[in-house]
Amino acid sequence: MKLTYVFHSCFIIEGTSADIIIDFYRDAQQSPVKLLLESKSKPLYVLASHVHSDHFNPEILKWSSSQKEIHYIFSEDIKAECKSKELQINWLNKGDTFKDDRLTVKAFGSTDAGISFYLEFENKKIFHAGDLNNWHWNEVSTPTEIKEAEDYYIRELNDVAQVVQHPDLAMFPVDPRLGKDYWKGALQFIDAVHPHLLAPMHFGDSINKVSKMQGAVKWEHENESITF
Repeated sequence: MKLTYVFHSCFIIEGTSADIIIDFYRDAQQSPVKLLLESKSKPLYVLASHVHSDHFNPEILKWSSSQKEIHYIFSEDIKAECKSKELQINWLNKGDTFKDDRLTVKAFGSTDAGISFYLEFENKKIFHAGDLNNWHWNEVSTPTEIKEAEDYYIRELNDVAQVVQHPDLAMFPVDPRLGKDYWKGALQFIDAVHPHLLAPMHFGDSINKVSKMQGAVKWEHENESITF
């Protein structure tokens, strides 16, 4: 199975039976997203974890006009941004599940907006965290704020860990804007869930500021692909 890091928290997962695009934000003119849409070779699943503009771009709603088979799976908080009654969209809140003969998607919580995704696809277990993370700024937050953020994250993480163990792949935020603890949430996730491979995300244009962590994918540039 092929994973392509597009930008920020957007990834393409290419299987034999279908392709998946998660949290499309922006891409270059000749990016793998554009090429994938032009190929129209397989059914396409488009997932969006929440309404924030760096995870949901309304442009994806236009893709339905050019694809032979497309399935939208969105967090419920995006509904207000989707006015069209013509599109068939599968809405998920925390605890909901989408399932067809190719893909199962279970929605877990977030410590920001929307949801995170657990996918079972072609005998692979895959997790995309959306904005689930230990969001605190240790250098500027008060002890109370840090504790509240930590407790909130641990509650949501425990919910995930009760169901998801040893996924083949996990995509998780590693955002340098958090300061010196920017890997903390990812390390806690690794300790609780034990993914075989962790793909850092949510660092925008700061790919060169993301230090390399043993056991994590070492992204060098946008549109980079690996097999897993």
